[in-house]
Amino acid sequence: MARVFITGSADGLGRLAARRLVGSGHDVFLHARSAARARAAAAAVPGAHGVLVGDLSSIAETHGLAEQANGVGPFDAVVHNAGIGYREPRRETVDGVEHVFAVNVLAPYLLTALVRRPSRLVYLSSGMHRSGVPDLGDLQWRRRPWSGAQAYADSKLLDVVLAFAVARRWREVRSNAVEPGWVPTRMGGPGAPDDLAQGAETQAWLAVSDDAGARMTGGLFFHRRAREAHPLASDIAFQDGLLRACEELTGARLEPTQAGTASPE
Repeated sequence: MARVFITGSADGLGRLAARRLVGSGHDVFLHARSAARARAAAAAVPGAHGVLVGDLSSIAETHGLAEQANGVGPFDAVVHNAGIGYREPRRETVDGVEHVFAVNVLAPYLLTALVRRPSRLVYLSSGMHRSGVPDLGDLQWRRRPWSGAQAYADSKLLDVVLAFAVARRWREVRSNAVEPGWVPTRMGGPGAPDDLAQGAETQAWLAVSDDAGARMTGGLFFHRRAREAHPLASDIAFQDGLLRACEELTGARLEPTQAGTASPE
């Protein structure tokens, strides 16, 4: 039995993954951005051990969420599922950070840096990550003309970059990304053609399964199968550039593994 924390689990893929894990006997903690959504999440996933609350668009609230997680942890797995979509206008958070980047990239980075290291980390990406062209010099979209779809694609590529960077730096942690497909969530819309259940299943599988495939690290998965990622995700200089940018914005450093720490078997 594993202890799992899933961000953005009040609805969509996160809620489905939580239900699957609870149904398999695992201890699951949910996440919602507000107290009202937390009550709805708890009602939607009977058997969950609790709901942690924090708005991921706020650096301060994300710090608070990490403190809550450490208070009820440690966790065997953390699933960074929360995210916002491609129809967003450009707007800035209370911290002056562009909203899509703040929620989709900066929040999982900060939680990764602050929450006690689990054995497994799962980051939610998208097939749109292959269209990503992120600019480390303009992550906030202050110079470029705004495109919600491009900002989203960039953020999903950056999520894979983060997953791969963590896998390289933390050799004792299995860190992977998931491409769920175009699925009929609130973000994807009712006409989305891919299998919603498979998208959620892959997150749950990577979080707890002893299958050989789920015990990999530094991979991108679609429906339980490894898939080739955008080449930039494996670019070490780009990985380090993203980590530096996130550290500058948050003040939190992703500390490397100490020498001599064993890799996952």
